[in-house]
Parts: sequence; structure tokens; C-alpha cells
Amino acid sequence: MALPPKWYQFLVSVFASLGSLLYGYDLGVIAEAIASQSFINKFKASDNETGAVVSVFTGGAFFGAALGGPLGDRLGRKKTILIGALIFCLGGGLQTGAQTMGYLYSGRAIAGLGVGTLVMIVPLYQAELAHPSIRGRVTALQQFMLGVGALAAAWISYGTYVGFAPTNSAQWRVSLGIQIIPAAVLAALILLFPESPRWLIDHGKPEEGLKTLAKLHAHGNENDPWVRAEFDQIQDAITFEHEHEAKSYSELFTDRSSFRRLFLACALQASIQMTGVSAIQYYSVTIYGLMGIQGDDTLKYQAISSVIALIAQFLCILLIDYTGRRWPLILGNLGNMVTFIIATILLAKFPPGSSNNSAAAWGFIVITWIYNFSFSATCGPLSWIIPAEIFDTKTRSKGVSIATMVSFAFNTMIGQITKPAMTNIGYRYYFLFIICNLTNAIFFWAVLPETAKRPLEEMNHLFTYAPLFVPGMKSTDFATHDLERRVEEVERKQAYSEHVEETTR
Repeated sequence: MALPPKWYQFLVSVFASLGSLLYGYDLGVIAEAIASQSFINKFKASDNETGAVVSVFTGGAFFGAALGGPLGDRLGRKKTILIGALIFCLGGGLQTGAQTMGYLYSGRAIAGLGVGTLVMIVPLYQAELAHPSIRGRVTALQQFMLGVGALAAAWISYGTYVGFAPTNSAQWRVSLGIQIIPAAVLAALILLFPESPRWLIDHGKPEEGLKTLAKLHAHGNENDPWVRAEFDQIQDAITFEHEHEAKSYSELFTDRSSFRRLFLACALQASIQMTGVSAIQYYSVTIYGLMGIQGDDTLKYQAISSVIALIAQFLCILLIDYTGRRWPLILGNLGNMVTFIIATILLAKFPPGSSNNSAAAWGFIVITWIYNFSFSATCGPLSWIIPAEIFDTKTRSKGVSIATMVSFAFNTMIGQITKPAMTNIGYRYYFLFIICNLTNAIFFWAVLPETAKRPLEEMNHLFTYAPLFVPGMKSTDFATHDLERRVEEVERKQAYSEHVEETTR
């Protein structure tokens, strides 16, 4: 029995999101690796050197996201995923076998290069495969698989931490080496999956594009009304784009509609880092230490946080195509703000390590878990969903590439300034994130139109004609309903053809 088309699209997207899993795993596993006694004994690294081990990864990812844009347009979505996975395998191998800090730095940078390419291209590939009615839950897999990777890293790290002696380098090499396995599987099998039909049609392969659309949406039936209507709409949109839309990066900044979408995508990715997601996670480990929680217990509490995030991300997958995009993003930022207000009060009234108030410290930890739920159910997944769906075929790879670069740039910045900021101004640093979560909510309430369930080919119309100030808009405003009309037209033609055949028999 053949899978229903939407299940097939979803499962293909699950496999592609192994690239996202690598990002979550690598970010999670490196914290354990550099804290392992065998790692400390071998490298005797300073604080600056261990900090560089972490940050060089996101620096490499910045350039990987830049690389993914032109590769995605030139080679296709699948081959770009293949290249990103192979680069990651090389970086993972260098990290696993590192004998000096130089090997480790290069391995981290190369792995980051691969991850940057993957997290940029994977949600784009997913969005181009999916039916509009499930596009949100499909692209939300990016954040969900990040969570799966982080959870796997937490428990695998815990296992290697307690399972190997502090003198055995397997304590950190095993957990670093395991990340190569999903990357190798992704590289080995991705070419067996369908290419983006939009990329195929855009690159002069309409017959192959039609065949892929039929496989994705109608069990291979190329005469299915929805498939024919979608194919015609994509062809017409791509013809228009070739004549009028951005053909280079510079035109993303000169075409009004394209720049509006680029600005929103970049603002969204920057705003995600300014919710404080990295800062609160970095400092929560310090709180654990000041409470007297050390070693394997710290890993257990981090694993609890990962489980909470995964539950929230799963709820997002279930609900995001029903709730839309605007209000979850707005309410998520407001929820983040409330948790930061409570965390700031707790840190101000009961400074960890000096007040000996374990109840207040535990209160802070619970608040970080609540924050993690709020962020993971809303802002995190939407930071990948929205950029992947708002651009045209001609601009999508370029626009998502730039937006992802912004994400990694802000991630690196927050990672670098959080520790000195917490050392020098303490809880006052959190004022920044209280303000930013509030301004994020106001900004997206004012300027972000609803994009849920609109065909990708109708985004150009939405962002060209929708007002810049959008609160008065309905979710159905500026919808062309072009795809529905095309489906009805194809059905009428097919019914007429059948009628003619019957009367001539």
C-alpha cells in the first residue's frame, strides 16, 4: 500500500533534517568534551582557548551559510546537502582524532562550514517539497531535529563521561566521533530522494519537475488536477521571475518586494538570538555549579532541559499549520520576556553562590526550563519556517543564505559577550533580553504578514501589495487563490474531455 502523499513528503523531509540534527548534536556535545578530565589533561587549554573551540564552530557555520546560497542555485538542493554532509564528516573526523589544539580548531571550523551549509539548505528543500497545508510542520522539523541532536548529545555525553575513566581519551573522542554516523548516512542516501521540483523547472528540466511533483503529490499521476495546476503555476512564476526578479545578490537589495522579504528574514534571525536563548543556556550551567551541582549531575539537568525543548518542538510541529505564524511568534517573545523578568528578579535578590538560598537557585533553574519551552514551541522553529517560505524560487537560496549568516553572526556575538557581561554587570545583562523580547513582539506584530498555507508562488503578490503596517490585515487578505482557480480549470477541462470521449463512442 502506497504512503499518502503528505506522509511521503514528511518522511523525505525527516531524512533531510538529519543535517539539522548534526547542528544540535555538535553544539551539545562540545560542552561535555571540553569539560572531560581526559580532555583537560591532554590539551591543558586556557579559558580563551576552550572558548575559541566553541566559537570557531559558529564562525565556520557563518561561511557555510554563505557557501550554501550559490551552491543551492547552481548544483541543486540535494547536491548541496551532499556537499555539506561530506564537509561535516571531514570536520568530525579531525575533531575525533585531534592530537593538538590546531587539529581541534580546524575540525571545528570545517564541521561548522558543513553545518552552516546544511541548516541553510535543508528547510529550503523541505519547503519546496511540501504541500502548502503542511509546509509549517515540515519546515519545523529543522528545530525539532536540532532538539533531537541536543538530547542525543546530552545522554551520549553522560554515558561516555561516566563510562570511561578520566585518563581515557575515549571519554570525549567517542561522543565526538558518533556525530560522523548520521552525516555519513545523509551523504550516502540523499541522492536517492527527489530533487526540488521548483529547482528542476527553474533549470530547464520541466518534464523531470512534473514527474517529481506527481511523485510527491499524487503517487506519480501526472494528470492529477492539483499536480497540473501546481506545475503550471510554478512555470508561470519562474518565467516571470526570470524576466523581472533578482538575478544576483545585489538585486535582493534593489527590488522593493525582495528587499522587504530579505529584511524580515534577517530581522527574524537576529531577533532569535536577542531573545537570550544562548545567554540563558550558557549561564544556567554556571548556576548549577554555584549550587554545588557538578559533573554528571549537571549533564542530567541539561538533559532534562533538552527533553522539555523536544516536547515543545513536537507541539509546534502538530499545531503550527493551524495557528499560523504571526501570533505564535508574537506571544512566544512575550512569554520569553516574562521568564526573563522573573529570572532577573531572582538573580538580583538572591545572587547565586552568595545567598545560599537553594530554593531561589532552583527557581532560576525551573524558569530556564519554562523559557526553553516557550522558545522551543514558537520562536525557534519559526526562525526556520518563515525565511524558507517567503522568497521566490529565484531568490530563495540567496535570501535564506543571507538570513542564516545573520543568525550565526549574532549567535557568535552573544556567545562571546555573555561571560564577560555576566561577570561585570551580573543580572543587569538580562535587561537587554527583557527589552529585546518586548521589541521583537511589537516589531513582528507591526510588520509581519501571515504566510501560513499560501502557495510559495503567491508570496511575491503578498509582499508586493500588502501594506507595510499589517495589524489590520486578515490572514486571507492579498491571497490570489490562483492555485485553486487553476485546479478548478484543470478539473473542468478533464471533465469536458471525458464527456467528449463518452459522446463519441
